[in-house]
Amino acid sequence: MAGGGFAVADAPSGDYGGGITFSVVVTCLMAASGGLIFGYDIGISGGVTAMESFLAEFFPGVLRRMAAARRDQYCVYDSHVLTAFTSSLYLAGLVASLAASRVTRAVGRQAVMLAGGAFFFAGAAVNAAAVNIAMLIVGRMLLGFGIGFTNQAAPVYLAETAPAKWRGAFTTGFQLFLGIGNLAANLTNYAAARIPRWGWRLSLGLAAVPATVILVGALLIPDTPSSLLVRGRVEQARAALRRIRGPKADVDAELEDVARAVDAARAYEHGAFRRILGREYRPHLVLAVAVPLFQQLTGVIVIAFFSPVLFQTAGFGANGALMGAVVLGAVNLGSALVSVATVDRYGRRPLFLAGGLVMIMCQVAVAWIMGSQIGRDGESTMARRYSLAVLALTCVFSASFGWSWGPLTWVIPGEIFPVEVRSAGQSVSVAVNLGATFVLTQTFLSMLCSFKYATFIYYAAWVAVMTAFVVAFLPETKGVPLEAMGAVWARHWYWGRFVQPPAKNAEALIN
Repeated sequence: MAGGGFAVADAPSGDYGGGITFSVVVTCLMAASGGLIFGYDIGISGGVTAMESFLAEFFPGVLRRMAAARRDQYCVYDSHVLTAFTSSLYLAGLVASLAASRVTRAVGRQAVMLAGGAFFFAGAAVNAAAVNIAMLIVGRMLLGFGIGFTNQAAPVYLAETAPAKWRGAFTTGFQLFLGIGNLAANLTNYAAARIPRWGWRLSLGLAAVPATVILVGALLIPDTPSSLLVRGRVEQARAALRRIRGPKADVDAELEDVARAVDAARAYEHGAFRRILGREYRPHLVLAVAVPLFQQLTGVIVIAFFSPVLFQTAGFGANGALMGAVVLGAVNLGSALVSVATVDRYGRRPLFLAGGLVMIMCQVAVAWIMGSQIGRDGESTMARRYSLAVLALTCVFSASFGWSWGPLTWVIPGEIFPVEVRSAGQSVSVAVNLGATFVLTQTFLSMLCSFKYATFIYYAAWVAVMTAFVVAFLPETKGVPLEAMGAVWARHWYWGRFVQPPAKNAEALIN
């Protein structure tokens, strides 16, 4: 069976008498703030590349094409060097996310988040002071190391810290902070664009602010009980669990369940990346690759990065395009709040399916408008009412992504892996996410130039594929304790042939 909840006999129940305490809220908010740096970078990159002062300094060829009397609207920004400015970060992030797995096992998730904040701070400083393209690329790579470390550690930290009943809501906090960072970046771009000559330096340099937030936040929170137990720090794990669960919780029972899972994993302590290729981890690996890859193939990341460019192509002026990006950022933030409120009430699968259907309709509609108004040659001017329609449809698309594939891409990988391959699995997931982002951001402007309005049909087709994938292969994980997740896979109509439940968990009942 593809969906449904599970209660497993003799398995951890996830109910240890605790509730949502002030401490767990603060701890999870601090960890989720790791999303700020990713969100700020997504928002800032597209806005800066639309600023004339930035283009004049580093990419004068783009400005010359913009000034041409006749130009193909789809191809104005087609520059591999310009897209390399954006995409180089994600190549560095891919490398960092894979390295972060081994580092996490040695020093813990809290330390990895600290390292991520420090790298991002350094990258912000280098970019703000850049005098040539080489400095820009170096700064972007430092930012990428920061994002790679933080994206690997923060979602798993949230999954391991949050109570099972509310794990989805707490883990989607990462996407909520990503939305806050994105909106802050769009507002910064809108203000900085009015500062001649050095406004772009302000936009890039203020990335140090979210970096400082994650640095301070990581200093104020403990490591997760699971991470502490992996490193043999039993009393620290007990103290951390007591702090986040409160005095009414049965801390010893929960710690015993977590310790049992950690002890079972010690036999597999080495070679996690090789082990994850084994048959028994087949469903985990497939989901770890498919979910982040499909998230990027929705097309949302290129819309988020290049929304000012997209809105200029659709007929907005430079300032209007930046304001459109601000509106889009606000929509993303609002939809993240919707996800927080609904993910543990309705489950993961319904949000995936509803979001997918809406995204398909919006992308087909945008393709139709741009095809009928700008045409294949890209030299027609879009009427304002159609430009506003593109903005509205893009906002609806972003909202549907924001309650579905956006937050759930961080929720699913963080909760499905057994503890022995959890760090490696999250590293694979983040690496796929950043690798796909690198490819798409490097190729989107060329694709837009070549495919024209059919670019959006291309992404709509992928959303249809991934929605069908969710229907067939994604089990419902709402409310299932991490230590009992094996039973979900064992009862699935397809994945059950790969995963056998542990001896004590042989009996599984559908709620």
